[in-house]
Amino acid sequence: MRRTGTAELPLHYGSCPRWLFRRMSRLARVIAEIVVYEFGPEQLVRKLSDPFFFQAFGCVLGFDWHSSGLTTTLCGALKEGLKGTEEDLGIFVAGGKGATSRKTPSEIEAFGHLLTKDPRDLIYASRMAAKVDSAALQDGYQLYHHCFVFTREGFWAVVQQGLNEETRYARRYHWLGEEVQSFVCEPHQAICSDARGEVLNMVAQESHRARSTTALLAQERPDRLISQLKRLQGLKLPPRHQVLLQDIHPDRLNKIFLKTYEQQPQDFESLLTIGGVGRKTIRALSLVSELVYGVSASFRDPARYSFAHGGKDGYPYPVDRTNYDQNIQILETAISKARMGNRDKLEAIKRLRLVQ
Repeated sequence: MRRTGTAELPLHYGSCPRWLFRRMSRLARVIAEIVVYEFGPEQLVRKLSDPFFFQAFGCVLGFDWHSSGLTTTLCGALKEGLKGTEEDLGIFVAGGKGATSRKTPSEIEAFGHLLTKDPRDLIYASRMAAKVDSAALQDGYQLYHHCFVFTREGFWAVVQQGLNEETRYARRYHWLGEEVQSFVCEPHQAICSDARGEVLNMVAQESHRARSTTALLAQERPDRLISQLKRLQGLKLPPRHQVLLQDIHPDRLNKIFLKTYEQQPQDFESLLTIGGVGRKTIRALSLVSELVYGVSASFRDPARYSFAHGGKDGYPYPVDRTNYDQNIQILETAISKARMGNRDKLEAIKRLRLVQ
């Protein structure tokens, strides 16, 4: 895993004003168009998987730099802004916050006729990214947002976010398909959060033996697994294991253990694909793995800005609507003229980064 940045995102209440979201959607679209025009759709996907670019992008659009809402609102604005341009740009956005995240597979399928890649592969990637960050990496953050960005050739990235109910902080997870050699071994492009705590990290490199043994245990009869869990509850264990055990009720796992026994998963990734296998199942199997085989999973937490238009709450200063609209117009004019062969304005914008 290549860590490319850090971010700590407190939960902020409230919503993005309509007048600002409309502008954010337009500005997000034209910035995306320029990146695609200059570098191709794959490069836009790469940039969105980079937490530095993503955070700066949200700040440029005018959302709070230190708010969890930057993630959900930026993804929403990009999705809304690109609506209707997908066939021309070759960039597709699926998913979103809450119930919208569960529509990701059907939204990917809806674009299937425009893709050269089998949409089933993309749906699998989306589901595995969500399953890993909700079950295989147990860091105290419950996923509530999942955004899947992809090209017609199947180049993809995931930006998803979880919330810690106790601390009221969010953690953002970035994935980049071309960097994923394994869904279950160091798959992330970056995990953004400075807050660290008790973590069960089944996707760490050092958890490779634990992944193998949990898959083997999932093939066992339910009664054996449940008896081992009950035995664990009667032992004097170190504090970390007590935390992992505290909300596991062995008898309630019988149904899911019966399902894993019937399906006989051959490896950890196959285990994660089984419906109903979630946080408690993985935690229970990892604990039994340590008790039976002496193989411990990793407890290493894998987590490790800029302004242009202000922020919606007036920090670091209020959004200047006139300036915002002028900048959208400049960028829209530049990309429009560039498409007709006149690159003067676009080249002038590129030269601005050289001005100190």
